[in-house]
Amino acid sequence: MAKKGWAKFPHEQKAFDYAGDKLAKAWDKLHAGDCEAFPDEARIAALLKKNPKLGKDAAAIAAELQDAWRAYHRGDFQAAFEAGEKLGPLGCSVAVKAAGIHAVYLLDDEDEQLKRWEQLTQMAEAATKALPDEPNTHYRRAFALGRYSQSISVAKALSQGLAGKCKESLDKTLKLAPKHAEAHTALGLYHAEIVNKVGAMIGGLTYGAKASTGEELLKAAIKLTPESPIAHIEYGNGLMLLYGDKKENEASEAYVTAAKLKPRDAMEKLDVEYAKAQLED
Repeated sequence: MAKKGWAKFPHEQKAFDYAGDKLAKAWDKLHAGDCEAFPDEARIAALLKKNPKLGKDAAAIAAELQDAWRAYHRGDFQAAFEAGEKLGPLGCSVAVKAAGIHAVYLLDDEDEQLKRWEQLTQMAEAATKALPDEPNTHYRRAFALGRYSQSISVAKALSQGLAGKCKESLDKTLKLAPKHAEAHTALGLYHAEIVNKVGAMIGGLTYGAKASTGEELLKAAIKLTPESPIAHIEYGNGLMLLYGDKKENEASEAYVTAAKLKPRDAMEKLDVEYAKAQLED
């Protein structure tokens, strides 16, 4: 992946500094949405026992991985990506999330975005083979695939079977981590986007997509993570996809809720600012 031209996080970072023990103390709240397990030495040792090819020094890997997550949470997305990439499948989750969030909010070049989604998909697919029991290897694959699909034409995405691949990864994620809020959101959007693009009848018959299921999944994510801006934002986005102007007021309410939440890290800050921008349009 090209290392040049990473736009910097455009906001104050002081509140998102999780140096030293701060990271472990805040971890559960920071990762309520993706159920990422804290990468301490014991956890890394357990993963290395399952796949010895991934490394030898659990303590050193754990320290590097924690630093990668610190970089991610404070908005140093390039540093987080590079540190995660260096660790191979063990660093896939932080690498894909960092480069992905950066691409969504801070990368304007559409061609570069497409290249990034392709590369992140490949990275995540390699991780699913190396660590098949880790929920987030499957979730990061779905995330990258989903964003890649949104970057190309609907016809092309459907003809390549990307919708099915994305759903398969999300189903695996939720089987391994039933309370994975971000996977609930993503699966809810899967239903919403299919129904929006091909209609309720074809969406239901061909892809098993239903408006009611999409809405339920999006609401489930809010119930799991009521303090997460993205859960509310995507609920609003899902309502607009499914119902358009009929649910515009409810969608606006979702953005208002997101805009009022206090961000706990750089991603949530970008989410909150996005919600505010939606309300200004």
